[in-house]
Amino acid sequence: MYQVGTNMPRSPPSKDQLNELIREVNQWAITNGLAMYPPKFEENPSNASVSPVTLYPTPIPKKCFDEAVEIQPVFNELYARITQDMAHPDSFLHKTTEALALSDSEFTGKLWSLYLATLKNSQYKKQTFRLGIFRSDYLIDKRKGAEQIKQVEFNTVSVSFAGLSEKVDRLHCYLNKANKYDPRGPYYNEQNMVISDSGYLLSKALAKAVESYKLQQSSSISSDPIVAFIVQRNERNVFDQKILELDLLEKFGTKSVRLTFDDVNDKLSIDYETGGLFIKDTKEEIAVVYYRTGYTTTDYTSEKDWEARLFLEKSFAIKAPDLLTQLSGSKKIQQLLTDESVLDKYISSSEKKDSLLKTFVKIYPLDDTKLGREGRRLALNEPSKYVLKPQREGGGNNVYKENIPDFLKSIEERHWDAYILMELIEPELNKDNIILRDDKSYNEPIISELGIYGCVLFNDEQILSNEFSGSLLRSKFNTSNEGGVAAGFGCLDSIILY
Repeated sequence: MYQVGTNMPRSPPSKDQLNELIREVNQWAITNGLAMYPPKFEENPSNASVSPVTLYPTPIPKKCFDEAVEIQPVFNELYARITQDMAHPDSFLHKTTEALALSDSEFTGKLWSLYLATLKNSQYKKQTFRLGIFRSDYLIDKRKGAEQIKQVEFNTVSVSFAGLSEKVDRLHCYLNKANKYDPRGPYYNEQNMVISDSGYLLSKALAKAVESYKLQQSSSISSDPIVAFIVQRNERNVFDQKILELDLLEKFGTKSVRLTFDDVNDKLSIDYETGGLFIKDTKEEIAVVYYRTGYTTTDYTSEKDWEARLFLEKSFAIKAPDLLTQLSGSKKIQQLLTDESVLDKYISSSEKKDSLLKTFVKIYPLDDTKLGREGRRLALNEPSKYVLKPQREGGGNNVYKENIPDFLKSIEERHWDAYILMELIEPELNKDNIILRDDKSYNEPIISELGIYGCVLFNDEQILSNEFSGSLLRSKFNTSNEGGVAAGFGCLDSIILY
């Protein structure tokens, strides 16, 4: 039995062994829906391709994995409290986001203006329930000798790959159990292989939100309400989302519908008395609006898209997330939370607070505060240990190391405080895995990013449900700064604990 160790080398497979493994991966993936659409698939929607994956699971310290799982409900609680606080006009984070909206007018400013517009909405009943479907992403830092999870970012909108994560976990378990890695017997101790139920657990959270909605609207609902997935036009990552849709229907009896912002404008209406959101043709009521789009400027192609988002926000449907919950995940707030005095406002337990602080690296603003001036100095004069991050998600948006000074000089200084400067994390390289992408194999050193899902249902006053919701591992070439799978930078991986 092969026992995973930190630095244990792997003998590369022979050419015949590699070809056979690739064949097995492709056949299992197609059989089980571990797939994505290629670019420009619209001309042939039956032309899906196997998702980029690693050939083997990647070793992750059990101590680090357990720590990330244990802390996720604390992060869920933290961001729920932040969202509740941001709703108060005199709160620190309300004013912070207001200022950020001015420096990042293209995106944060637009979302903020929509939020302010909902406050003026007296036409419909206001929904106070919110569903947070979150993912906290970590690299495992080894600079000080001890292995420690360090947070890369906290995602509050359109977190992806919960469905495909559990697929790649099962793929690697199959290859191991069926002796495809080694004909003499299992290559790994099966007990150390992590199998996530993230697709099921996110569907469970959506179903809980539907039940809460039904209790709120019990007097006016004529049939079972549904979930609306708000998706990108020509969405490539359809199958990841479909797993959640199928789980919703088969395991929770809840139907769903897929809508783009165009569909919102054309196909939906709001009931004046109840605020209920309905599909015009079928009269079906939408209980939960679940965003798988809307996280970056390119998702809003015209003013009509922003109007569609506002239309949805005004309805009584529970949003996952609503505008404030999405805004709570801004990089600026991530930076502020590294200040213990800010964290004190939202987490009263010293033990919980210390566990959060352990995961943070140094993050600087680029404003005119004392800390911001130090951030500017580092960005311009000592950039090699830092990454510059805007208020965007989805991969391909960050500026790294020596590219930072020229980038900052290319934009107006008044926009600098729309960015944060984050200390780079230095994880250990894995030199023994192989990436499969587009039927080609790549045997290069990789680094892996651990994602932990969490779901929290809350309203303006209390947290109603708070759960860990599964895991994800994504890996990328060490030579690539970005890690987005759908954006073409990384691949899906699975975890073997040691």
